[in-house]
Amino acid sequence: MSATTVTATATPVPPAPLAIGPFEARLRAARAEGRKLLVPYVTGGLGADWCEIVRAAAAAGADAIEIGIPFSDPVMDGPTIQQASDRALRSGATPQSVLDSLRTIDAGVPLAVMTYANIAFHAGWERFASQLHDANVAAAILPDLPLDEAGDWCVAADEHSVETVLLAAPTAPDERLPRICERSRGFVYAVGLLGVTGARESLAASALVIARRLKLVTDKPLLVGVGIGSPAQAVEVCASADGVVIGSVVVQRMLEGGGPEGVAALVREYRTALDSHEW
Repeated sequence: MSATTVTATATPVPPAPLAIGPFEARLRAARAEGRKLLVPYVTGGLGADWCEIVRAAAAAGADAIEIGIPFSDPVMDGPTIQQASDRALRSGATPQSVLDSLRTIDAGVPLAVMTYANIAFHAGWERFASQLHDANVAAAILPDLPLDEAGDWCVAADEHSVETVLLAAPTAPDERLPRICERSRGFVYAVGLLGVTGARESLAASALVIARRLKLVTDKPLLVGVGIGSPAQAVEVCASADGVVIGSVVVQRMLEGGGPEGVAALVREYRTALDSHEW
């Protein structure tokens, strides 16, 4: 699967549907109970036990799970997720095989797919959205599809009840943030730092800044991802955000052969840290 440029769409980006979807509703309900939100990322197709890892992460306290569909040119991802995607692809993982497996997962929490626009574009926006819906996927994140070019995808996703999660980068100007938040469904994904995914030794100051800026313009669930490397960092950023997405630390545990038990233990560490803090 090689990279192909997705050209700008002529379709205007439609307003987000008024009805709140099940993914967002689940996060809103948890937030209303005073809970900080925890969404782990799992690379689909990485190891024969990846579906069990999804279930284990949910049982360990995840509020939702993000499933990565491996792609050969993951421009947003750092070395850990790149290695995981490469290993999954070499073992035969395809978008269709990942979605077929998701049909069999009853994790008890809503599922989102994260992948790159080329995969959806080559399948066809309408067909890909339909496939996600049929696989019981409630939301989708296409990190390299900017808002202004997302019209065709948003139309297809809305028609198939797939919630489109949009990313807000630290460099986004103030006037752009309300547009991103208004169109985003499920949650607003605040990108914690410039650069690729991966755990860092300390939390980037930009993670706190973008979270605070977004909180001024939206009441939608706001999660910070990219660069969250420890439970302590998750607690730190949740002083300004509703929750966190943890990816590279989970995938590293998978690459090391931690299996469902190892990933569950990791998720519990984050869950315990978030739940034990007095907010």
